[in-house]
Amino acid sequence: MAKRKTNYVCQNCGTTFSKWSGKCENCGEWNTLVEQIVDLEDSGKNALAQGKLSGKKLESVSIDDIIPSDASARFSTGFKDLDKVLGGGFLCGSVSLLTGQPGIGKSTLLMQICSKISKEAAVLYISGEESAGQVKLRAKRLGAGSKDLNFANSTSGNDIAKTIESGDFKFVVVDSIQTLSLAELTSAPGSVSQVTNCGNLIIRAAKASDTAVVIVGHVTKDGTLAGPKVLEHLVDVVINFEGDRYGGFKTVRAIKNRFGSTMEVAIFEMTEDGLSEVKDPSATLLAERQNTDGSIILATLEGNRPLLVEIQALATTTTFGYPKRACSGYDINRLNLLIAVLERRTKLKLSDKDIYINVVGGIKVQDSAADLAVCMAIASAVAKRKLSEKYVVFGEVGLGGEIRSAFRPDQRISEAKKLGFTHAIGPATVKDPFVYKVKDLRDTLIKYMNN
Repeated sequence: MAKRKTNYVCQNCGTTFSKWSGKCENCGEWNTLVEQIVDLEDSGKNALAQGKLSGKKLESVSIDDIIPSDASARFSTGFKDLDKVLGGGFLCGSVSLLTGQPGIGKSTLLMQICSKISKEAAVLYISGEESAGQVKLRAKRLGAGSKDLNFANSTSGNDIAKTIESGDFKFVVVDSIQTLSLAELTSAPGSVSQVTNCGNLIIRAAKASDTAVVIVGHVTKDGTLAGPKVLEHLVDVVINFEGDRYGGFKTVRAIKNRFGSTMEVAIFEMTEDGLSEVKDPSATLLAERQNTDGSIILATLEGNRPLLVEIQALATTTTFGYPKRACSGYDINRLNLLIAVLERRTKLKLSDKDIYINVVGGIKVQDSAADLAVCMAIASAVAKRKLSEKYVVFGEVGLGGEIRSAFRPDQRISEAKKLGFTHAIGPATVKDPFVYKVKDLRDTLIKYMNN
């Protein structure tokens, strides 16, 4: 069958081009040209010009007469915390998008989930990246296998959508969306038009057959989802797999969830038998801690989950004209801001110091209440003074050096008490006597950095 004629339309200004280019010559925007089928577009324009509409009047019902779908029809993943992230498991008819760095364990996690779900329903694992032999080796290593766990190798979006629409399988994994293409489009797999149209086709098939579908998506160098943003809007759940692929803990969180909260997080570690949930991450992270200068225990939150992590700081005299700042597991821009606050609001001189920050265990801290712990770790490293090993720290630092309130302090305090800590240093707004209340960064350093 002959290929349909296509053109490229800028999604910003609407200008049409006969061939694709990275930049729109009309409006100057980059990566906004999307492939469209010409004959369908022309027929639509002609119908509009003639005043002919192909639609029909919609039938409406009262909102009180709508019978909601059975929210309990979910597939458990076999991981208690991951089920919480998803709002109770994968809902029938839902489409989830799983993203993460290459090598972090997406395929391993999905194979373990498929093995669990295949014990109660027919499962299909579709791979466009790996051969059947490669997938079999992974399944053997993980001990995954069942007569209802099926495999198919395909990069055809048309074939995959038709298979899902058949309803023969109740749970389907598509690995990955960037390898798929439609026969009607001539652009390469992974392009904006292919990803958008393949995603649309798969989502329609999943809704029509009430099949739970998980789509794997690639990420760019900065960790964001590769491809059009519209893909994130189309799916029901967007799951982000984060962490160091070479070691440490890995976290799974939902950055979009139509069926549950986006505040839950699941923490995993990679073992010889695959990914396993970490039951008590705080105790594991602090097991090898040595109470030296530059070491502070932060009471943070990963979503709704309290977590105690060690913040390490190292300060050395710079050998160059411009001091170096580096961090692992923490935002470098936030670090530079806190260093500026320390220099302006305290008597610390950091302009001749190279400063390094490390969050132990591969955890990425995005909590604003980590400010005080980072500041105290830097001050401890520079002054070579230690904080009591029985103290935890939390609180946001303002530009004026003031200590501001933190989100859910009661959960942070409860986690610290559980692990045997005697006191916390935190904002004055916390009423619990367990907390030594502080209002100003300079006064805090003078009072507690004295050992």
